[in-house]
Amino acid sequence: MIYKNKLIRYLYKGYLFVSFKLNPIKCSRKMGVRFGSNCVIYGNNPNMWGTEPFLISFGDNVYITDGCKFLTHDGGTLVLRHLQPDLEITKPIKIGNNVYFGIDCLVMPGVTIGNNVIVAARSVVTKDVADNSVIGGVPAKHIKTLDEYFKKIKKESLGIGHLSGDEKVVELKKIFNE
Repeated sequence: MIYKNKLIRYLYKGYLFVSFKLNPIKCSRKMGVRFGSNCVIYGNNPNMWGTEPFLISFGDNVYITDGCKFLTHDGGTLVLRHLQPDLEITKPIKIGNNVYFGIDCLVMPGVTIGNNVIVAARSVVTKDVADNSVIGGVPAKHIKTLDEYFKKIKKESLGIGHLSGDEKVVELKKIFNE
């Protein structure tokens, strides 16, 4: 019986990984994650949602890069359950519209991220984030406003962000003489 249960769990995990790789948004929705329109996940790890994916919601135009994780509970409570068996800290995560998560971000329980936010790579988001912010670090802190970021980077733009993938490759090779 134990062998059969392990086999079923193993097959289910394999199914999740294959499904997630083929269509991560659809698979995540089946797990209970709520998405607005035009959301993209660049990565293939169905474990990114922790154990309560139904407590995570995203607005429209959210971009989640590889390695990001969203945790809705404090696992440290397990160490203290001998003192209080019913101890549980679980909180929802709410993400606004037009948000970008850099590679390997971690969003902790109870965090609300506003609209028009950029979360820098490898950031650990432990507190709520205001609209129109660029944040980063461990723990993540406000770096600048989105307007300040735009003013800085628009001077460096290659002007090819609107191109398709293949067109972009051709232009990048021209720009960098490859």
